[in-house]
Amino acid sequence: MLVVTPVVAHLDHGYTFEECKIALDCGFTSIMFDGSRKPLQENIDETAKIADLAHSVGVSCEGEIGFVGYSGGETSDGTKPEEAARFATETNIDAMAISVGNIHLQQKKEGGLDEDRIKSIETVSDVPLVIHGGSGVPLNQRIKLARNSKICKFNIGTELRMAFGNALRLSVNQDTKRFDRIQILKDTHDPLVQATRKVLSTLKQ
Repeated sequence: MLVVTPVVAHLDHGYTFEECKIALDCGFTSIMFDGSRKPLQENIDETAKIADLAHSVGVSCEGEIGFVGYSGGETSDGTKPEEAARFATETNIDAMAISVGNIHLQQKKEGGLDEDRIKSIETVSDVPLVIHGGSGVPLNQRIKLARNSKICKFNIGTELRMAFGNALRLSVNQDTKRFDRIQILKDTHDPLVQATRKVLSTLKQ
């Protein structure tokens, strides 16, 4: 019996048409084009072209409007609701990544998201929203928005990489004479699974 698992192979932050096309040719079933550093019209035009390509092969496409900055690096440029409305309508994307106080690579849950800005964006577009830099969003706010907003996805790569890194460090330090990379990496499996399950179970409560 065929069992279908509801997951995708996702290209995150494809920066060019060519990168996105390669991902589609390789069998990715979801892509995200990031043209957020570009002028608005250029971002719209390029995202629309990539969304058309993705849709032609039955793949979903995410785009970004407003720039999500990096912890200790580039600063964010918040998403303007009126630009989000144009972007969503003119690109025909399936999901829209927005900048509302979120920051990539943020390790501590502090500050939180701008809920007023989120609501303003929700009033001008029905496209599902995505939060990059979701690891830095306070847990209670993440739960609230997952239940009561159009946010359909929180990216939490930093949160899971921290669990992996801590487990890897512990494994290496426990036996300084051990060198078998397979055994060392095996020790990171359970802690990473536990961290992932904790996130998923919390959002389901």
